[in-house]
Amino acid sequence: MSRISVRGFAVASATAVTTVGAVVGVASGNTVQPVSDDLEAAAADTTLLADIPAGQQAQVQVASLTQQAETQAAAADSAAQKSAEEAARLQAAKDAHAKKAAADEEAKAEAEAKAKAEREAKEKEERAKEERANRSSIRSASSFAPQSSYSVSEVQAMARQMVPGDQFQCFSNIVNHESTWNYRAVNASSGAYGLVQALPGHKMASAGADWQTNPATQIKWGLGYMNERYGSPCGAWSFWQANNWY
Repeated sequence: MSRISVRGFAVASATAVTTVGAVVGVASGNTVQPVSDDLEAAAADTTLLADIPAGQQAQVQVASLTQQAETQAAAADSAAQKSAEEAARLQAAKDAHAKKAAADEEAKAEAEAKAKAEREAKEKEERAKEERANRSSIRSASSFAPQSSYSVSEVQAMARQMVPGDQFQCFSNIVNHESTWNYRAVNASSGAYGLVQALPGHKMASAGADWQTNPATQIKWGLGYMNERYGSPCGAWSFWQANNWY
């Protein structure tokens, strides 16, 4: 029902009630009150649906429904626009958060890479310092006073002072397998001699004439042999492990 028809019915009802009240008042001897000016004005301004020609009543109703539909559509469009704006705002906030997280992660990775590079550089420098210290502290064979005999611990102590620190364990491994640190060891079948089992033993004379009795001379020769042929005692040890000789 349109707004016009509702208002018309309301005014008509009010008029009817006023008329009935007047009749009842006359019958009971009461004075009839005049009709309210406002009610009369409303009745005068109101067009009843019944007053509209029958052929136009449908048009009036359709126009009213159309107006209602347009109002609802406008409200729906406004709500949809607000929803879209809110969704866009949320998406923008989400994108900004993801972008910041990615930037933070990238910065963290760069910081870790930088810290790793600095740590590796520092470790490399420390190794270089240690190697320089080892080289500067290495004693020559001639710096040891000759003795009539040497214990295993004495021979090992000499080797520690003559072989670079980072190569000593490899050197020791080879000597352990070849002679168990016996500087007078002789291989009965081959004639190999000394700590590093030089073959023939007199090769060690290039390091010193006392090669048969001085472990320092044998260590000097063995270290030179390993460096020349395998690059280092550890290179010689790697070859020994693969072949059981060097």
